[in-house]
Amino acid sequence: MLSRNSKVQRLVGTAILVAIVIVLQAFASGIHFGPFTPTLALIPIIIGAILYGPATGALLGLIFGIIVVITVVSGLEPFSMIMFNQNPFFTVVTCLAKGAGAGFFSGLAYKGLEKRKFVGVATAAVVAPVTNTGLFAIAMLTVFRNLLEESAAGQNPVVFLLVAFIGVNFLFELVFDIVLTPVIIKILSAIKKTS
Repeated sequence: MLSRNSKVQRLVGTAILVAIVIVLQAFASGIHFGPFTPTLALIPIIIGAILYGPATGALLGLIFGIIVVITVVSGLEPFSMIMFNQNPFFTVVTCLAKGAGAGFFSGLAYKGLEKRKFVGVATAAVVAPVTNTGLFAIAMLTVFRNLLEESAAGQNPVVFLLVAFIGVNFLFELVFDIVLTPVIIKILSAIKKTS
């Protein structure tokens, strides 16, 4: 059972991470790799998932998903707007599920490996972008298959998805998260010392 002080620290920590997620995602909406925006907000999502568990990771990911939906509806994401015009419901579901899933599964990965701190953090840092991109890929291969085939213009749609949509963006997110793993560990150590 958490003490009152621990509950307040957790609430404040989560609120700070929510603010960081919102700022990073709003900032990232101006940066594009191909048709997509890199997910800089995965770092605070990973930190929240590690510090406070899978449920907090999912909450932070869900907030990230809400910000993505807002940018899609406002027309800031051209390809996502095409997805939205084709199927608004599943576009929203995809945005929310991939964010919440990234936070939740990254928290689970850390929880399973927390005794081996560096391995747990590194695994959480890999799981978040893999989940985020993987759920997007599943949506593109199922619900948005027609759109994928139109975009591929006669090419193999799976290869097109991997090269044109996922390739650069996913690699950027993966490398970004892995490179920042030591930074995440230092942040976590500093936070735990002040607790």
